[in-house]
Amino acid sequence: MTFVMKKLSYEEQISKKLKAEDYKKIARNPFYVLLDNIRSVHNVGAMFRTSDAALVEKLYLTGFTPHPPREDLRKTALVTLDAVPWEYKKNPLEIINNLKKDGVKIVSLEIADNSQNYTDILYDFPLCLIVGNELTGIRDEIIDLSDHVIHIPMLGRANSLNVATSYGIALFEILRQTDENRNEKNRNNISK
Repeated sequence: MTFVMKKLSYEEQISKKLKAEDYKKIARNPFYVLLDNIRSVHNVGAMFRTSDAALVEKLYLTGFTPHPPREDLRKTALVTLDAVPWEYKKNPLEIINNLKKDGVKIVSLEIADNSQNYTDILYDFPLCLIVGNELTGIRDEIIDLSDHVIHIPMLGRANSLNVATSYGIALFEILRQTDENRNEKNRNNISK
């Protein structure tokens, strides 16, 4: 049997989407993201798009991370600036401490002496994934507040991937586990 597939046009893809304001009203996934001192507006735009794709609860931009309103960020984030809930605060520690008070687990994506492979963790929800500066990584005071520090194994000569790429890889593992967690809860509720 032969399957014939037709690539969807941009217009066909858009016609299947909600309006931007409706995305702010739908149920989101039980994880937050904090971007600290990200230098590149292109990386931040890519992370807005990835955050939209995973329906993150909220994206926090801290330190000198580029944040709206900026036309160059709007160009790289495309339609997602209006769809992803976000907030800018200079100090990331204030946000982290407030999230911890609310029972949110803090997970830092960083190469550290005790970091774990991102696929070896069973994530507790809700959580906040923290991603840091492209050159210097996550600040030590943030690492100290983390419940888990995860890394992506690097098999080649490079010691890390682009920050937006790493973010996407880790975020979609977290999303996969969120879906598995939901499916398990649904199975348990049905069997009662």
